Amino acid sequence: MKVRLTNDFALALGLALKPYTGDGNPRYYLNSRKERLYLEIKNKGVVEACANVGADPTNAPMLWLKTKQESVRVTNPLFIKPEVKQEMQHVKELHELFIKEAKQYAFVYPKFTREKSNENHCLVFDAADIHIGKICSSFETGETYNSQIAVQRVREGLKGIIQKASGFHINKVLLIAGNDILHVDNAHGTTTRGTKVDTDGMWYDNFMMAKRLLVEIIETLLTIADVEVVYNPSNHDFTHGFMLLDSVSSWFHNCKQVTFDNDMRHRKYTVYGKNLLGTTHMDGIKVDKLHGLMAEEASENWHECKHRYFFGHHVHHTSAKDLFSVCIETLRSPSGTDGWHHRAGFQHAPKAVVGFLHHETQGQVAKLTHIF
Repeated sequence: MKVRLTNDFALALGLALKPYTGDGNPRYYLNSRKERLYLEIKNKGVVEACANVGADPTNAPMLWLKTKQESVRVTNPLFIKPEVKQEMQHVKELHELFIKEAKQYAFVYPKFTREKSNENHCLVFDAADIHIGKICSSFETGETYNSQIAVQRVREGLKGIIQKASGFHINKVLLIAGNDILHVDNAHGTTTRGTKVDTDGMWYDNFMMAKRLLVEIIETLLTIADVEVVYNPSNHDFTHGFMLLDSVSSWFHNCKQVTFDNDMRHRKYTVYGKNLLGTTHMDGIKVDKLHGLMAEEASENWHECKHRYFFGHHVHHTSAKDLFSVCIETLRSPSGTDGWHHRAGFQHAPKAVVGFLHHETQGQVAKLTHIF
């Protein structure tokens, strides 16, 4: 950091370290401790100066402070750009809306009575890579996709999977969530790493749309069996996805028949009878490493579970491979093809929502697919 001050003023504050006089005007470098001291003094001076003239400190990008001893031109650290102010207001409104809805809806869910059976199954429902907020134009890619279509497809897929599973007695539901449920991770229309993508609508509208969709899915699945929600962090919405699942878990904090695994581990494991079920987004790992990682990371359950499965996402197409004793399967996505994927030729895989049925002792007995 370089600060233009007179020598006497700098020395009086104890800020001067190494003067630079190449242009004839003394400047002084600050170390981190003295930089904080200077900023505290500057912030105080900015606030006082603005108060003297009746100005809002957050609206003044630059001030020129003059006294008999020195003349200091400062960039106001308290200044907030208008577009940032607008975004801050959107976040505030979003937070207030969530609190309002939660207060209106935070009742205790009734406890469902479950029938018992000797032939039990776990229904795995996995709407992979929904990408709420993605937009695809049929004029460019041959198909239309937007936030409304995304939500409608998941609703339709959920209904279809439940109908297909109606002949089985289900005593547990595993809902795999996350996995690029949102298309962007900030107000600039980019993914977590900053990749610019085609977007539909504002990020906060899509966030609220995704929240309502997840609440609706969980409430529907609750009528079938107790629900375990497993969150997989993903590359498009690494931060917003976590906040989304955290808000949904808060929504169901009074419901004892819904549990959440919401931490940021990239691979999660669930045991159902003799089934060991692993889930991951799979954007940063090779398929041939997953069986070894399962053996190590889920070592407590490895030997007691005869049937071992890993569900991967990210690639938007289906594949299945047995690596030793672990079946690794990637899942289809209901999301459409945007301009980038169309140009690269990543297209034409069937759009679908997928579910699985696992018997307590016999392993996976059915794969259920709802194609659009």
